[in-house]
Amino acid sequence: MTYYLGSEGRNRLYGDLAKYWPLMSPPEEYADESPHWRNQILTHFNKRPVRALELGTGGGHFLSHLTDIVDATAVDLSESMLENARRLNPEVEHIVGDMRSIRLERTFDVVLIHDAIAYITSEDDLAATFASARAHLEPGGLFMTMPDHYIDRPVWPYINHRTHTQGDRELTYIEYSSPDVNNPSLLQSSFLFVITENGERRMELDHHTTGLFPVDTWRRLIEEAGFSVERLNYPVADGPISQYLWVATAI
Repeated sequence: MTYYLGSEGRNRLYGDLAKYWPLMSPPEEYADESPHWRNQILTHFNKRPVRALELGTGGGHFLSHLTDIVDATAVDLSESMLENARRLNPEVEHIVGDMRSIRLERTFDVVLIHDAIAYITSEDDLAATFASARAHLEPGGLFMTMPDHYIDRPVWPYINHRTHTQGDRELTYIEYSSPDVNNPSLLQSSFLFVITENGERRMELDHHTTGLFPVDTWRRLIEEAGFSVERLNYPVADGPISQYLWVATAI
């Protein structure tokens, strides 16, 4: 077997390494958390299908657990990730776009933003994202989102590692995340990928910067965007951290 070191860079997981997303974070890993979102949708709407817009769909893995109850449109910045999403969810309309500014000039019953919301790194951009969600809803429409981390709930460093195998391919990743030493409102995450395929094993490095905001900031900005909001405990957490599902109704 051949071993070698590949490249390093930023956000490669959504670019040249996007083809490994189904191996790194397979759709079945979202099976435990999707019922919490599903239950909110089923409780809120007495019709099928529900018209849904997902902003930051990535590879479509989370959305794949909801496509039986929603007629979905999915938006993401990365065309490489949308290629994965189209293969997984061919019945979904996929659009390249920025969740902070996209306007589709139509409304939906529900707008969903899963953990892609983490890539918003300023309050202005967070407010713009919530405004995008509100622009695609009529009064009474539903908006749900779930950030992974909050600045006032520190559990640092956050270290995670997993191994997944698919046929003759294997991927192991190690993640190390901690707040930026110069700006604690930013979370710096480094990933080491060990990839085995075609009789070769190589290592790839990637780095991501995401945002950290206080819990109260999330509530305030969602309300200012034109929602009444409820914060629900989210019992599906990856590690010793507390998470919340924000469920907001357009007013």
